[in-house]
Amino acid sequence: MAEHAVVVAGGGPTGLMLAGELALARVDVAIVERRAGQELLGSRAGGLHSRTIEVLDQRGIADRFLSEGQVAQVAAFAGTPLDISDFPTRHPYGLGLWQNHIERILAGWVDELEVPIYGEREVTGFAQDDTGVDVELSDDTSLRAEYLVGCDGGRSLVRRAAGIEFPGWDPTTSFLIAEVELAEEPEWGIRRDALGVHSFGRLEYEIRDGEVVYMDRGPVRVMVTEEHVGPTTEPTLRDLSEALIAVWGTDYGVHSPTSISRFTDMARQAVAYRERRVLLAGDAAHVHNPVGGQGLNTGVQDAVNLGWKLAQVVNQTSPDSLLDTYHAERHPVAARVLRNTLAQVALLRQDDRIQALRDTIAELLTMDEPRRRFAAMMSGLDIHYDLGEGHPLLGRRMPDLDLVTPNGQLRVFTLLHDARPVLLNLGDPGGLDITPWADRVLAIDANYAGDWELPALGRVAAPAAVLIRPDGYIAWVGDGTDTGLRDALTIWFGSP
Repeated sequence: MAEHAVVVAGGGPTGLMLAGELALARVDVAIVERRAGQELLGSRAGGLHSRTIEVLDQRGIADRFLSEGQVAQVAAFAGTPLDISDFPTRHPYGLGLWQNHIERILAGWVDELEVPIYGEREVTGFAQDDTGVDVELSDDTSLRAEYLVGCDGGRSLVRRAAGIEFPGWDPTTSFLIAEVELAEEPEWGIRRDALGVHSFGRLEYEIRDGEVVYMDRGPVRVMVTEEHVGPTTEPTLRDLSEALIAVWGTDYGVHSPTSISRFTDMARQAVAYRERRVLLAGDAAHVHNPVGGQGLNTGVQDAVNLGWKLAQVVNQTSPDSLLDTYHAERHPVAARVLRNTLAQVALLRQDDRIQALRDTIAELLTMDEPRRRFAAMMSGLDIHYDLGEGHPLLGRRMPDLDLVTPNGQLRVFTLLHDARPVLLNLGDPGGLDITPWADRVLAIDANYAGDWELPALGRVAAPAAVLIRPDGYIAWVGDGTDTGLRDALTIWFGSP
């Protein structure tokens, strides 16, 4: 039986990101993935929000994605665009890039980190004890791990086998999404009617002056709302044809589908993200309608929150209890995503009264303060982990400041490339002594002129020092003394 410190079930974006985070911390991690490679039927999710781009930038790999995608203002609420171009971030935009490309790029990074992948296999069961987990695979082999993480999607076997409840809201409407060829020219763009929202668009497109311009040829991506909630079985070309005819009176000669899938407005969340040595991340922990494009982004950020914590436990730097902070921090984030998607789906219903409400919300969102607040929420830039009473920066994302150090100028995110914690001292050089943690925490003396500015928070007077976690969130804020620093170091990065 092969042994690994951590086995990740599922090699989608969440599983790949988690494996990369663990590998950076020199944890022996392996992925179990049912596909032979990263080939993905259908393009799935359509891009990345600003905070996810920042997270990738923290690891030094954002440019790999930016070079292949289309930079654009992608944040929206119930169809109302939310411009973040004036936000204080190095990435005041989103990125149009289909999930199959996102996975391919992440897989390339994970391959560089030499993470083994058990392809064409699935986790079929497991048994955990006080020291680890025996993981059963579909080829009748087994793996032994200290921890198992289910990144195996909304129908997660890991979640079900762990006995973790998945309460929420049942579907009230369903949609078909497909990549196909058409014999006839369709009505391009978005259509709204009594059934719901529908659309036709080319898979390949460019963004010119903020507008989507489809290519003249190539596969077509279609979304159509079904008249009734569809079954849980896999949809067929006939199902798609009938749904198209119900809306447009024709199916435009639809043929040669690359993929056809069904999604709904179902919203569910795991009551616990951890059951002893088994953890959940991504869609295995939370599912919702894709409106707003938050699912993939939330999953990737789950992985970045969990990765360094799990690594420290495996490497015996921190106690097992550190893993409880993963649920404490990420469960509220996904709960908020579920709530805002429920609201958006309700606003997208086709009804004169709902239309009046949608118009009112859209008008409110043209005002600066509501726009800033909702745009920060949708782009993931307003996340605030509850780390207790204290400075307003505590639990917030660390901005990517341009620092002046004795060795020259340096971006903050550059310091996070290796997924190590950083003590950034902006006060008297050498004024903070963290010798007992010197092997775990990178200490940097630097200067920065001016206030800090964060989305949703605004301007904040520059602190004397901050302790930055590997996921880029602030764990301690200094006032010119080291009060509370040793406690924060011990809580997050182990005893001296």
